[in-house]
Amino acid sequence: MNEQIRQIAERLRGLRDALDLSAEETAAACHIPVETYLQYESGESDIPMNFLCNAATTFGVEPSALIAGNEPTMSNYWLTRKGKGEIVERQKAYKYQALAMGFKHAKAAPFIVTVEPKESKEIFLNTHPGQEFNMVLEGELMLSIGGKELFLHEGDSIYFDAAQPHGMLAMGGKPVKFFAIIL
Repeated sequence: MNEQIRQIAERLRGLRDALDLSAEETAAACHIPVETYLQYESGESDIPMNFLCNAATTFGVEPSALIAGNEPTMSNYWLTRKGKGEIVERQKAYKYQALAMGFKHAKAAPFIVTVEPKESKEIFLNTHPGQEFNMVLEGELMLSIGGKELFLHEGDSIYFDAAQPHGMLAMGGKPVKFFAIIL
């Protein structure tokens, strides 16, 4: 795994230890199996962005504390200039650009997500409490939600229950870029 994931995993483990929580307690609070949580904490597995948002709530910190290792400081507004948001590259296929990392107590986590095309058409599905909004900015996205495959093109958007198994693929051999809000 990449260095950024290893650092996030260290922060997960450190916060859990500091709060004197067991892996079982943390996994239960985040609504995931303990085995999955331990994979995330090991730094040897991809860590979904939605999990990081849920874990931050569980630990009583801002998502940026887990993702970037710092706490946000702004409470009136947070301005992110084009192309300047904090980059979170969990794996080669996905790149997240955080758009509100400096705003304290944000009620949503907005990102620009870039998904690279891959040869395999296998989709990694995940679930998490809450809802998501995605709007395609460039390219074509195949989004699988609850076993249904939906194709979104530039300008298309979708709002869905994130507790449904969901995953995505970039179509047409080109990267897809979309705006995502995790609630």
